[in-house]
Amino acid sequence: MKNLQPQIVWNHFYEISQIPRPSKKEDKIRAYLQEFGAKNNFETKTDKAGNVLITKPATPGYEDKKTVILQAHMDMVCEKNSGVEFNFETDAIQTEIRGEWLHAKGTTLGADNGIGMALMLAVLSSADVKHPKLECLFTTDEETGLTGAFALEENWLTGDVLINLDSEDDGEIFVGCAGGIDTTAYFRYKTRKTPSGYFAFSVQVSGLLGGHSGDDINKGLANANKVLNRILWNMHAEMDLRIAKIDGGNLHNAIPREASALAVVPYADKEKVRVIFNQIASDIEHENKEVETKMRLALHSEDVPVETMNKKSTRRLLNMIYACLHGVKAMSADMPGLVETSTNLASVKMLENDTVKIVTSQRSSVESAKYDIAHQVEAVFRLGGCKVSHGDGYPGWKPNLNSDILKVAEKSYEKLFNQTPKIKAIHAGLECGLFLKKYPHLDMISIGPTMRGVHSPDERLHIPAVGKAWEWLVEILATPNPTPNP
Repeated sequence: MKNLQPQIVWNHFYEISQIPRPSKKEDKIRAYLQEFGAKNNFETKTDKAGNVLITKPATPGYEDKKTVILQAHMDMVCEKNSGVEFNFETDAIQTEIRGEWLHAKGTTLGADNGIGMALMLAVLSSADVKHPKLECLFTTDEETGLTGAFALEENWLTGDVLINLDSEDDGEIFVGCAGGIDTTAYFRYKTRKTPSGYFAFSVQVSGLLGGHSGDDINKGLANANKVLNRILWNMHAEMDLRIAKIDGGNLHNAIPREASALAVVPYADKEKVRVIFNQIASDIEHENKEVETKMRLALHSEDVPVETMNKKSTRRLLNMIYACLHGVKAMSADMPGLVETSTNLASVKMLENDTVKIVTSQRSSVESAKYDIAHQVEAVFRLGGCKVSHGDGYPGWKPNLNSDILKVAEKSYEKLFNQTPKIKAIHAGLECGLFLKKYPHLDMISIGPTMRGVHSPDERLHIPAVGKAWEWLVEILATPNPTPNP
């Protein structure tokens, strides 16, 4: 990686990749940033939430221009393939180059948003980049709660322009994002001793692509929880199936890649289990053959568990998960191709106190629609007897197509690459919505190099796009922008 160009960016990204930084456990990367600021004699501040702000004075000739805030988040999504031995709290990310792409070995890469931090550190450490006064804001815990952005103090920043570096497509300028909210259901089930004469089996779903629950929700990706439940539901419709264990998905903002369950049926239905499995698995594989090329659906005999959910609890759980919405709910009428509203069935986990915890997340660029889809999901689980709660949620970012920094970024890209960049909004949560709520005067855009498979072990970073992102950012900063209002 150190031999890649531009070396100043890749060197910083390499150093970042050596530092563990799970969400809510960013102490090591925070210390690294604080040490970097002190070593370079930059004013460096840390707030109560753990956000870090490094300020660099303007280069000569740019002192009277608007202060620009560059922003990225410190934390990364920590996902790994089953069977991969890796501790995200202690281990450095192991990377490899495959053609034009940088991958991690069996884990998430952390380019989201490590490459954004690397671009910022490269600007800070470069003696050649021309720029106005810079405030480089590194926020904490973006991935699991936008905690740093929520806690940002209202008078901490002085800049007028903000460039968020958390986007994932070269040649695209994002000027808006969706708001989001989580809906969590707790299902209390009853158990009973497994009757004699029952056959036990497991069903495993693996090999799915997974992906970001917002940006990838319209790409036809299969949801492991929905796939697993569909198989079990169809078996349950034909026989006395009872669930002993069920587990699927991990993160609220990721489309689940893997899921599994242990169930029992009367021994007389043993062969029917295989017949139904083969039929439904064949249907699912056929429906998803264009996208999920590595999908694996497996059925295995298992030891009979001592106890299972009773009939009523099993029926309720399977019906709730089957009825729970997942995927695109509505497309935007204002921006063609933009998902307006969606929901993700993120995880199904058994807790110790005879409870199943079901986590879902909803997104929309229309605030009222965000709550409407969340309430629809809530209604499904309340019908099943669940206790349901919602997270605090976060606001969206309404596009401003008359933005000055948008015009600068657009002209800079055209000048460098002889192409007109696309102006888009993203169906994902960016911290920009929260920044705008506290600093309503901010003129904002979001840019970044091309990434794919974000939030999954297939996450990869397009190496040529990193060079383009660096050139573009340097050109934007060097382009004279309007002076601040007196």
